[in-house]
Amino acid sequence: MPKTTFNHFIERPPSPPETLVRLLDETGITINGNAPWDVQVYDETVYRDVLTRGTLGFGQAYIEGRWDCPRLDEFFTRVMRADIDEELGGWGKLQLLGDILRHTLFNLQAPNRAFQVAQHHYDIGNDVFEAMLDSSMSYSCAYWEHAQTLEEAQTHKLDMICRKLDLQPGERVLEIGCGWGGLAKHMAQHYGVEVLGITVSVEQQTIAKERCAGLPVEIRLQDYRELEGQFDKIVSVGMFEHVGPKNYPVYFETVHRLLNDNGLFLLHTIGNHKTALYTDAWIDRYIFPNGKLPSAVEISSAIEKKFLIEDWHNFGPDYDRTLMAWWDKFSRAWPELQFKYDESFYRMWKYYLMCCAGYFRSRQGQLWQLVLSKRQSNRIYRSVRPGTTS
Repeated sequence: MPKTTFNHFIERPPSPPETLVRLLDETGITINGNAPWDVQVYDETVYRDVLTRGTLGFGQAYIEGRWDCPRLDEFFTRVMRADIDEELGGWGKLQLLGDILRHTLFNLQAPNRAFQVAQHHYDIGNDVFEAMLDSSMSYSCAYWEHAQTLEEAQTHKLDMICRKLDLQPGERVLEIGCGWGGLAKHMAQHYGVEVLGITVSVEQQTIAKERCAGLPVEIRLQDYRELEGQFDKIVSVGMFEHVGPKNYPVYFETVHRLLNDNGLFLLHTIGNHKTALYTDAWIDRYIFPNGKLPSAVEISSAIEKKFLIEDWHNFGPDYDRTLMAWWDKFSRAWPELQFKYDESFYRMWKYYLMCCAGYFRSRQGQLWQLVLSKRQSNRIYRSVRPGTTS
């Protein structure tokens, strides 16, 4: 771990406000305590930032080294299990009101903004993702039921998707949000299908083209709303989180228009335990601008009269294990990465992975795979899980 530039050698830690002490009582977290999940505050400005700017101020203070915690993942788990993060998010009321109004009044995922998340996050540098991810560069939840390593778990996830889609040789498959091409390559290589993958990331497109060279795979830099044609199967993994509720109708209408009548659509997405009016301010600012996690109600409402739900599979706890595996790989790679990225990036990335691990461990976060079909389909669908026959 890199050294922090902040002076931690102070004679006495600042005393926390009673408001925060009472709030944390039910979590077993003590400010400046001795447990691994206790927060160590090095500067009293942390309290001011939490009270006035909520989770954004708290996260920024961590990046700047003004507080720390040995087991950041367990700290977030305890906070989110008690839903205290929602109270923290409510502090800094003007900012919170602004966030709600942004999501309510504006289409943050409009076509002219579709490429922003790629420029901010996915294009930061392929070296970070190559160091952190498995060899397929799958940047989404792995499936751990019969796996011991990240490599195995991601391979099992890719194959489970193919089996759920009942891929057959010669079929034409659309992948909305193809990442670095891991799934497209797996589908073409092992199931004999033709794949069109789209992404909004220049860096992802470059790698995906290289990885899929020689296979019947086309990788386009394109927004999903511009797509034309017909496909036997459609799949979208880890992209729906960037669509936004205002665009759910056009998203599912687009998929419905592109999918053959007897086709199948698999949607792999993070889901929130309840409908929320806004996205966490720190995640929105530092990691995924304009993102919005769907609830089960939002998805169900958006697909009504368009699709039938053939299968709804939840394996949210597997994302906790996936994130911790990513962190392990990233931290081991840091001695090489630190020559390109600074300490603030290290702390930001750790905060991101640890708070997400806590989100899933607390069960606020879910991971859903839905298999959808058109009502006019005449196929009989049987749910698929590893260890079963399709």
